[in-house]
Parts: sequence; structure tokens; C-alpha cells
Amino acid sequence: MSPVAAVRAFNRFYTQKIGVLDEGLLASPYSLAEVRVLYELAQRERATATALRQALDLDAGYLSRMVARLAARRLVTRRPSPDDKRESLLSLSARGREVFAKLDARSNADVARLIGPLDGGRRRELVSSMRTIETLLGASGGAGSAAQLTVRGPKAGELGWIVYRHGALYAEEYGWDARFEALVARVVADFVASYDRLRERCFIAEREGAVVGSVMVVHKSNAVAKLRLLLVEPSARGLGIGARLVDECVRFARAAGYRRLELWTNSVLVAARRIYERAGFVLVAEAAHKEFGKGLLGQTFRLEL
Repeated sequence: MSPVAAVRAFNRFYTQKIGVLDEGLLASPYSLAEVRVLYELAQRERATATALRQALDLDAGYLSRMVARLAARRLVTRRPSPDDKRESLLSLSARGREVFAKLDARSNADVARLIGPLDGGRRRELVSSMRTIETLLGASGGAGSAAQLTVRGPKAGELGWIVYRHGALYAEEYGWDARFEALVARVVADFVASYDRLRERCFIAEREGAVVGSVMVVHKSNAVAKLRLLLVEPSARGLGIGARLVDECVRFARAAGYRRLELWTNSVLVAARRIYERAGFVLVAEAAHKEFGKGLLGQTFRLEL
């Protein structure tokens, strides 16, 4: 199936799933566009028609007719703007707020029923996939999105997620074989088997409810720790998440009393190398290898703490 056909198929599936094709959205007498106008007005005290048109990317004439219908139903009030007499300030009436609150509660309930059969892991996967779609199609993202990032310890199942995502992403992006996934699995298993809570950490990056990255600090010797398994999901790259995870590792290693932080990577991982170098890591050794089914140049970096 071509990308165009796949997107169209998904659109048909999702619009049917959430009831957009019904005569009235959420079993109401209002269309999807009308409910969107109510939503936008509910998020602000007042707005001009121009601001609404820009937020919703609607034709000016179509929006004007829609606002007129909502005003006739006593859901929206209009008054001249004190700054520009050609503009009207729009806001929800008391009745409009009451109607929107009911629609909003009904929408929340419908979505809760839709995702109800999914367990926690599948819900996080769903949210992550939706965020990927938003980011790739340009509806969100940018530097401001990183403000919603949380860095925390792993929850149940997320160590397995680290193994899975490393295996899947590196196979897709670099063609590495199952030997790399096996290496990641051993690192994770060793971390669990000999975990020292005072001198080792696993950090999980979570953004808007979805896991988008991971990294570990593991014990090598009393003086040296290793940074391992840095990963950032494609949907969250470019937001500074990798640098944030590395900074967390450096802070922890210093607080734990290590004198040096080391890591091993490969030259093809250019973005990761830039993060390490910006954090102060220095390349100290290189060696060619074919451990993952490809001819690679392994690199060792060090940071004196």
C-alpha cells in the first residue's frame, strides 16, 4: 500500500471510530466544525474572528456563517472590538459554556470507552504513535514541546521497552542485526541482576504520557562509570531530549562520587556523538568491528568528572 493510500485508509478508519461521520457530533445538533469553534472559544476569554479563522484554518465566509448560527442559538456573543471597529470580539455565552461543558464531558467519556480495553503499555504506545503522527505532519513539536518532558526512573515493562526499541530502531535506521538487540538485552539484564541504587541509574524520558527516550549509568569501577543505551524516539528528536538525558547521567555520576564517565558508541551515530561532545566527552579510542552485521567504527569517549 502506498503512503497516500495508507493515510487515506487510516482517515476512514479513525473518522468512523470517533463518530465524525454522524449527522451531529457527540449525539448533538452541532457539526464537528461548530464544536471546534466552541472548543477554541472555551480556551480563551474572547477572540476575534480573524484569530479563530487562523487557529482553525477556515474560510472567512464559512466561519462567519457558522458564528452567525451559533449566535442565533445563543451560544456565542459578539461585540465590536475596541481596537478595530471592523472586527468583532467573540466569546461563549453562559449557555454556550454550559453546552460546551456537556459536549466536552461526553467526548472524554467516549475516548475513555474507546481506549478502555487497552492496558497501560498499549495506551502509552497509542499516545506515542499519535505524537509521532503529529510531529511528522507538523501539527506540533518544536523547541517549546520539550517543556513537557519528564525524566524519571523506569516503570514495570519499560526495561523491556528499551531492548525492543533499540532492536527495532537500529535495524530500521542502520540495518544492524539481532546481535545488537542481544547486546542491549544483556546490558539490561546485567543492570537488573547487579543493580546498585547508590551508584547506578536508568533514566526514562516521558513526554505527554509517552516514553520517548532512555539512558543508563552503570558501575565499571569505584572511579569509573559507563553511560549506556542512550536512545531518543524519532518522533521526539530535535527537542534537546538526548542532551537532557546525558546531562542527567553526568550529574548523577558526579553525585555518586565517580571520577570518570565513559561510553562506547559507533561513528555512524553522528547525532549522538554531537551530544556527547557538547557535554564535554572526548574521543580516546577507535576500532573497526563487524559485531552487528555491518562494518562499523567503534568509538570510546571519556569525560573527566
